[in-house]
Amino acid sequence: MNKKRPVNLDIGTIKLPITSYVSILHRASGVILFFAVAVLLFMLETSLKSEQSFESLRAWFANPVLQFVIWGCLAALAYHAIAGLRHLIMDFGFGEDSFEVGQRTAWIAAVVATVTILAITLWVFLW
Repeated sequence: MNKKRPVNLDIGTIKLPITSYVSILHRASGVILFFAVAVLLFMLETSLKSEQSFESLRAWFANPVLQFVIWGCLAALAYHAIAGLRHLIMDFGFGEDSFEVGQRTAWIAAVVATVTILAITLWVFLW
């Protein structure tokens, strides 16, 4: 079969719609959450062992590396929840009839997630 279609294999030049980026980031945040569960369960176990272990966990939060890990876990959770809510709404049939509605809901999800992640950033690093 002789295909005369152009083939673009340069990932940097491919222009994807916003719906693709929202979906790809939703999957990536799910992978991050898979590993974040271990971190969060460790923190929960440490906080419940004793009063001294709880205080040592609180002292760990002064470490910028741990703050970044916590921020990453919470940011992934927030994005995954917001994009997942969008996908759940689409599963009920809203936004599947036209590409424009899908793009609009993707932009709404991206903006809400950005605002939420900014609030998480302020909470983790400045509080």
